[in-house]
Amino acid sequence: MAVAPTPTGRRERNKQQKLERITAAARELFAERGVDDVTTQQIADRADVGAGTLFLYARSKGDLLLLAQNASYADALARGIEAAAGTPEVLDAVLALVRPVVECNRTQVENGRTYLREMVFGDPAEPHHREALAIVERTERAVADVLGRGGSVPEQDVATLAHVVSAVVFLAMATRADAGTGVDEILADIRRQVAAVLPAGIS
Repeated sequence: MAVAPTPTGRRERNKQQKLERITAAARELFAERGVDDVTTQQIADRADVGAGTLFLYARSKGDLLLLAQNASYADALARGIEAAAGTPEVLDAVLALVRPVVECNRTQVENGRTYLREMVFGDPAEPHHREALAIVERTERAVADVLGRGGSVPEQDVATLAHVVSAVVFLAMATRADAGTGVDEILADIRRQVAAVLPAGIS
């Protein structure tokens, strides 16, 4: 006999609703003004929670940015994986995979660069930081799946090469401070670098 799921208690529902309000408020304010021009008090006010409550869910403005952006990056990665699946050539598939991630990163340039910085230098014990790193790991696995198609890359090299590609993408996004630099320009740079490290004959 199937066991009925345990209903969520009122306290847990309240916590989830507060988390959703905080996430939405942070996402909206960061998108409107940029991370540097938003205070934690403004986020608390828009989410209709006290500052003390806010810090139960995220300990700093950097944590709030991770909280707000992680879902967007995860969605972008899912779209990239779907696009890569329908792209036959390995290099083109890698670019199809990372395009939505680059687009997500460039939606608000300073937020994107700060997100990457928090991902690298944030506290790995903090749950929003762990989730950001988990997205990076999923990205590398997805790149590895593309590189491993048809034995084009030796099996023992796939994971290492996927890590290199991930680093190329990360640096290509992190070093473009000029908001005038477009997604296509960044992707062209990524293509040149990835093509240079792929084994001969892969295109």
